[in-house]
Formats: sequence, C-alpha cells, structure tokens
Amino acid sequence: MNTVKRYLRLYRVLVAQFLKTIMQSRVDFLIGLLGFFFTQVMGIAFLYLVFQQIPDLQGWTLDQLIFIYGFAQIPRGIDHLFTDNIWLVAYRLVINGDFDRYMLRPMNIFFQVIAEKLQPDALGELLIGTILVARALTKGIVIVDGLHVALFFVSIFAGALIYTSIKLFFASLAFWLKVSGPFLQIAYDMANFAKYPTEIYSKGVRFLITWVIPFAFVAYLPASFFMKADTSAGVVGIECGIAFVFWWIAYALFHRGTQVYESAGN
Repeated sequence: MNTVKRYLRLYRVLVAQFLKTIMQSRVDFLIGLLGFFFTQVMGIAFLYLVFQQIPDLQGWTLDQLIFIYGFAQIPRGIDHLFTDNIWLVAYRLVINGDFDRYMLRPMNIFFQVIAEKLQPDALGELLIGTILVARALTKGIVIVDGLHVALFFVSIFAGALIYTSIKLFFASLAFWLKVSGPFLQIAYDMANFAKYPTEIYSKGVRFLITWVIPFAFVAYLPASFFMKADTSAGVVGIECGIAFVFWWIAYALFHRGTQVYESAGN
C-alpha cells in the first residue's frame, strides 16, 4: 500500500510539472486540442454525407451510428491522454538508446514511461465523445437505468485498457525489432473499423477486429448493449475479460523486453 501511495504522489508531481509546461505554451495547446476536435467533427460530417444517400446501414440509423462513434472516442481519449508516450518506445526510445534512463532508475519501468508525458490533445477526443453520448441521451436511443449506467463506466475503463494493451504489445516488439512503430500504427488504425457495425465487413475482418485485435469490444459491441434491450450484459463481461487477458499478455511481453534490452545508442 505504501508503494502505491508513493507512486501516486510521484505521478501527481510529474503531472503537475507537465501541466505547468503546457500552460507556458497555451497557443500550441489550444491548436492541438482544436485540431483533434475538428478531426472528429469531420468524421461525423462523413456519416451525415453517407446518410444523405441511404436511409440506414444494415438496419442502423444515423443517430445510432453517431452514438457508436462518440462512445468509441471516450476510451480512446483516455488511453491517448495517459499512455501516449508508449508510441515513443515503438519509434525512438529503444533504437536511440534513450530507454536507458528508465532502466537506471529504481522505479517500475512502465510507470516511468507513461508518467513522463500526458497528451492534452486527447481532450479533443474526450470532448467530442462526451458531447455525442449526451446527444444520444437527448435522442432517447440509449437505455438509462442503474445497470446500464454502472456498466457504461466499466466498459469505458475496459475499452481504454484494450487500447493501451494493444499499443503496449506492438510497441514492445521494438525490444527485438528496434523499431516497431509501423506495426503499431497499422494495428492501432484498425480501431477505425470499430466505429461502425461489424455486420458491414467480411467474415475475415469481423474475426480480426473482434478476437485478434479486439477493437470491436471498445466500441460497436458494448455500444450495442447500451442501445438494444435484447443485447446481453455479458458483452461487457467479455470485454472486461478480453481487456485483462490482453493486458497480461502485453505487460508480460513488455517486461520480457526490458530484460533483453540492449542500448542501441551511440
């Protein structure tokens, strides 16, 4: 317990220092935030354009798809905000030898990686996601009761853990490949498939994004539970199970990678 408290205190100090740095460059912060916000707005505009041509998509209405889109942004935004520094492991820290500094400190290495940087641009994703979920509430397309509200927050946490696990897994390959960024980018981009009903994809793609790189469990599948009374709460349970299994695999690979790491810097 004392160890946990020590890490929490240290994390607060690191976050405070980072926020102080951000506030010293407020223009850059606002530009980044607005950039991410408008990127998501363009995604919504695309849906509106599609539904100008068709009445529904495999039985799903525009309002339902907008909810799925918004729901997907929240766990992604949480992951983006708190663990964005993992990308540097995949692209730069290992091959440049900069990972040495984490190895030399008497602290958990993963904690050091994620605590070094927050990504404030992620607030744009969280903002648009929250707005779209609130819109769904006003439209009456989501089920609101004690069970669904409780499982909403559980699902958000599990979805964020899935995002982080997938990112950590592919980033950890850098300990053997030196650079794993392209593989991580390809895998992470597959999250875009999860913003739409999986029924519109081929069986191979459905299997891939459901069970191999399970982004369907961070958006479409749990979002279906919150909109349709005939969808079992078990889907959130499966999401949690997948989240913890993938986290265990990803962290084990990362830990093994730190054991075989050899500085590649000059």
